[in-house]
Amino acid sequence: MVKTESPVCDFNLPAIAFNLKGVDGNYYDLENLKGSNGLLIMFICNHCPYVNSIIHRIIRDTKNLIPIGVNSVAIMSNDADTYKEDSFENMKKISSKLNFPFPYLIDQTQDIAKAYGAVCTPDFFGYNKDLKLQYRGRLDESRIEPVSDARRDLFEAMLNVADTGKGPKEQIPSMGCSIKWRG
Repeated sequence: MVKTESPVCDFNLPAIAFNLKGVDGNYYDLENLKGSNGLLIMFICNHCPYVNSIIHRIIRDTKNLIPIGVNSVAIMSNDADTYKEDSFENMKKISSKLNFPFPYLIDQTQDIAKAYGAVCTPDFFGYNKDLKLQYRGRLDESRIEPVSDARRDLFEAMLNVADTGKGPKEQIPSMGCSIKWRG
């Protein structure tokens, strides 16, 4: 496990187009994913202890964003040949077991993670309704160990994005395992 932090938000950077296969067998792109007030793109995986420690809060927050018009999607970009826990079959299992309220997509070529500049799992990209980047920070102040009454940084930021189209000026980077790049 190599601890990595995401870079600071590059405000108004446009979302990069993709067309990726989900665990449900369907293909997804920005147009069929975005909500009326924004889109949260999350780079996650199955084996990362950082992701595993917060996955239930990710599920909670993404469910809470739906009524305000912010949709979410998770992309798995790790080298699943080397990290078998991140295989497409295991993605299907975890998505079903945890009842993900968002599509879970595979980036087999890792081209999308590279295009977005994703560096860790989890890595969060919050876009406004115009698909301009407004948030690139942490879920909350918890890391591997939960912090009781942790401020919900990502959720609060996306509420603001949905309401004003703008993210907070101050953002604390997400921290997690480095993306497992192919050799």
